[in-house]
Amino acid sequence: MRFAWLGAALAAVVLAGLGVWQLERMQWKHALIAAVNARVAAPAVAAPVSADAERDAYRHVRVTGRFEHDRETFVQAVTERGAGYWVLTPLVTRDFTLLVNRGFVPPEKRDPKTRAAGNPAGEVTVTGLLRITEPGGGFLRTNDPAGNRWYSRDVAAIARARGLGGTAPYFIDADDRPNPGGYPVGGLTVVHFPDNHLVYALTWFALAGLAAWGAWRFRRAEA
Repeated sequence: MRFAWLGAALAAVVLAGLGVWQLERMQWKHALIAAVNARVAAPAVAAPVSADAERDAYRHVRVTGRFEHDRETFVQAVTERGAGYWVLTPLVTRDFTLLVNRGFVPPEKRDPKTRAAGNPAGEVTVTGLLRITEPGGGFLRTNDPAGNRWYSRDVAAIARARGLGGTAPYFIDADDRPNPGGYPVGGLTVVHFPDNHLVYALTWFALAGLAAWGAWRFRRAEA
């Protein structure tokens, strides 16, 4: 047990450092939440050609173009309305093509024929939130473009599968403006960031305190 106090003291320092790191993470997270909330609440701006995840995620944007409904992509979704699909439709603008998540449909509304009234023709203006692409997949499953099975909104993969050119590297979640016939249902974006850093910091500091107490006890025993 000789010099055990030294090991306990080192552990206390490391654990205290982890607590400080969590406090720094908490400050960063609070700044992120404030920035995102400001973007969501701000007036809509023109949708950009490209986007930066840190600067543009959840930005309130507006874009005008024509939907290509025959190139819809259905992405598996679980929402407050239950399980179903996001309907991602290419919107062709004068400058680029943009994937728009027009909203949620239940399984029985996946077939476009069951919601034909909700597929507008001609030029439309879409307002919503800019979302960063979700590459790979989701729900512990990988996207399968060949089988037309999608579990995440992977913009690049969907653009390749649908033969879309000049596609912006992000998508838009449409707002809650009702579509004729009721589907798809937009405005279901969940803006939430876990914020447990204070709890983690207090846990690390408590463990650091126990380690420091142990170091003191070991040192006294060796004296």
